[in-house]
Amino acid sequence: MGKEEAEEEMNQAKRAAIYVRVSTAEQETALQEAELQEYCERRGWSFVLYRDKGQSGAKQDRPALNLLLGDLRKRKFDVLVVWALDRLARSLKQLLAISEDCRSLGVDLVSLKQAVDTTLPAGRLTFQVLGAVAEFEREMLRERVRAGMAQARRAGKKVGRPVKRNLLASEIEKMKGLRSEGASIRKLAAEFGTSQWMAEKLTAPSQART
Repeated sequence: MGKEEAEEEMNQAKRAAIYVRVSTAEQETALQEAELQEYCERRGWSFVLYRDKGQSGAKQDRPALNLLLGDLRKRKFDVLVVWALDRLARSLKQLLAISEDCRSLGVDLVSLKQAVDTTLPAGRLTFQVLGAVAEFEREMLRERVRAGMAQARRAGKKVGRPVKRNLLASEIEKMKGLRSEGASIRKLAAEFGTSQWMAEKLTAPSQART
């Protein structure tokens, strides 16, 4: 099978998710939708439309995007198609997270405005670049955390989670009594200044028999 035939067969097998967004209720998504639907039809892809209208890119909670990301993790489509990357992500951090999800799940990413197309061999470099940027950001964050902890130690500050205090025998018995009366593990942990794990361990039936 030749290269063009293989590419045509690959395109026809694709299930596309089209995502469109406008920031205000007065704006329309018709232009984005028309271009993206025409693009998918030209490549022989079936598609499902996800539309956020009146949703600012700065919003963390966008209903259609949340639905799309859920379907992405369920592998309900093979390629994510957007008009522009800023329609999809509110920040570089979110773009990197979405692109990593796509890459790890084997879902391609297409952005018409930026001419990004990871369904083609040349476009797969995009995922490699975005992955490298994501790793760079993670390493920079780790380095800042390490530097901050080192500075805190030099200043004589305690670093890490505070150690939970030891409970007296009387407190443990009281905790067991409250638990038997129906108090939640969360409430007991907060009241006695310990972790939920320790509260559960101390009030477990096996603990009561020792």
